Amino acid sequence: MCGINGFSWEDRALIDKMNDATKHRGPDGTGAFCTEGVSLGHNRLAIIDLRPEAAQPMTSADGATTIVFNGEIYNFKELKKELSDYPYRTTGDTEVILAAYQKWGSEAFTRLNGIFAFALWDATQKKLMLVRDRHGVKPLYYHYDGKRLIFSSEIKAILEHDVARELDRDAFMHYLRVLYVPAPQTMFKQVKKLLPGHMLTFENGAISDASFVDIQRDAYRGRVTDSALCEVIDAAVLRQLVSDRPLGIYLSGGFDSSIILDSVSRVRDSINTFSVGFALGADETPEKYNTDQALARRTAAHYGATHHEVMLSSDEAADLFESMVWHLDEPIGNPTAIPMLHLAHFTKPLATVVCGGDGGDELFGGYERYRLSLLSSYYRMLPSALRTVGDKLNGSVGKLDTVPGVDRFARFLFQKDEALNKVLQPGFDLDVTRRFFASTFFPGPMKGSFEKVFMDTDRQSWLIDESLMRTDKMSMASAIEARVPFLDNEVVAFATQVPRSQKLTLTQSKRMLKRAFRGRLPEYLYHEPKRGWFAPAGVWLRHKRFGALAREILSPDYCAATRGLFKWDEIGAMLTAHQDSREYHLTMLWALIVFQSWAKQYRIHL
Repeated sequence: MCGINGFSWEDRALIDKMNDATKHRGPDGTGAFCTEGVSLGHNRLAIIDLRPEAAQPMTSADGATTIVFNGEIYNFKELKKELSDYPYRTTGDTEVILAAYQKWGSEAFTRLNGIFAFALWDATQKKLMLVRDRHGVKPLYYHYDGKRLIFSSEIKAILEHDVARELDRDAFMHYLRVLYVPAPQTMFKQVKKLLPGHMLTFENGAISDASFVDIQRDAYRGRVTDSALCEVIDAAVLRQLVSDRPLGIYLSGGFDSSIILDSVSRVRDSINTFSVGFALGADETPEKYNTDQALARRTAAHYGATHHEVMLSSDEAADLFESMVWHLDEPIGNPTAIPMLHLAHFTKPLATVVCGGDGGDELFGGYERYRLSLLSSYYRMLPSALRTVGDKLNGSVGKLDTVPGVDRFARFLFQKDEALNKVLQPGFDLDVTRRFFASTFFPGPMKGSFEKVFMDTDRQSWLIDESLMRTDKMSMASAIEARVPFLDNEVVAFATQVPRSQKLTLTQSKRMLKRAFRGRLPEYLYHEPKRGWFAPAGVWLRHKRFGALAREILSPDYCAATRGLFKWDEIGAMLTAHQDSREYHLTMLWALIVFQSWAKQYRIHL
């Protein structure tokens, strides 16, 4: 895991400035490659082959190709066997990408199983290629002005150039609706995200963007059985244990991270696990927020792992808030970013690589909203008399089945018009996010059940642009590589072959996954209700220090650029009502304080 930077002309001083902006991502070394037509920069976090010979930028043996690479290629040893005629100088995965490109050209990218974002300069053809892994685990941003290309692992490095810090108003509305900015947009009008599984080519001053994913090539063709699922996950975990630095597991107490621990325990005698909890007063229901931590502790003991816990207080959260916003690059309205940042700081002395359970819910039907949607689908099958009774008890369930797919999706995940109108000045396009999701994920008649489309949309949007982005930025703030075995190519390919009925029923989520690992996981996990992991941010806002910070930020005088966007009196009244415990407005208040802090730190203009 590293930081990569670059642009389409030669300027050593400028690439050094970009590298300095992302130095937190790679404390083990900094490098640059500058020649006519390109400048490449790299911050090294050494994971595999720690020798100086493996430093980047790295140039191929024939001098024709140079790469800066962030991530890991988990099948590099298998690829290396196919590319045995290449004169290797290192034992890691970076050089294997160079060898693969030399032999197969850009078709090589379809063969990579891993998490990656890299830039490759082909000196022979005078072209620069940006490539991002198919599941969007590693971020890659770019700016193109019609003539020149700039790219980086983080937006803050792109802003070392003379790139306008103009707010993208559509992205701003997306953020207030869904609490993140879906790709390819960012909150900066002049900066874009490279889509997962895409290759952007810069040649002769022009860019082209295309997917390199070969769906047929990657399809799973084995048995779709419980035992096969265990085998696929075990193999993915084993692939992702390759590291020359200490490795651990982020253990939440839920099924997904427990499955990772179970798989690791079969091949390693010892493992470090890590979790974070919240320091709260006895009258602040600490058990509500720390149940998962207690489960993680119990599960670690069950497997004989060495478990490490850290607590987070409200004052510590206040201290971390602005750093959290800075490292995110653009607003993400999820308070769990703070405990993730805190946990990464705590973990770094003991582990440089961590595995987590990200992706399990989206792939195997874990979220409660999927079951609620399924319930509405079955609702219409009831006799009319029973539907009438149901409407009186809970009218929202029955109504869901009668609305178009995108509107049904919106009912679960969008902030409502009333909430936006309450805080925004008039003149904003409230329908822009609905149109975006309709055209991107619901462009025509749905193929399969709505629940399948729902899971696919979550996996292709929320998981990538909110969850994985948050994980990357918070872990890399402490130079920790976060790996995600559930998003191994083979696990994802397997999951796409599992029918909805084996993922989700009216009474059970993750049906097949839970069944497959029954007998391997401790039985008590099967009797725990599904809980989302959330931070006590609503409580923090009622504490003195965090409350004062929120009051300062949610003021028209805090950031001049955003003064005309909001109804400040309404926002102030919401904060007061929340702090007095008369009303609960955490979701919108948190979204606003993150946005305000970001706008000020990044010197945004409208």
